[in-house]
Amino acid sequence: MNIDLLFKIAAIGILVAVLHQVLVRAGREDQAMMTTLAGLVIVLTLVIKEISTLFNSVRTMFGL
Repeated sequence: MNIDLLFKIAAIGILVAVLHQVLVRAGREDQAMMTTLAGLVIVLTLVIKEISTLFNSVRTMFGL
């Protein structure tokens, strides 16, 4: 696993947290929730790509 992935996830988390707080303070709770969900989808996409790579590596390792 690459350490860059952890930094990307942390950066997205910090950015989403700041945007969420700014939008909540501005009274736009709906947009804050959508921003949080968008950040979650982005992070899950990154993680799913890595899990797919892991499964492909295991498949080739055991010749399945």
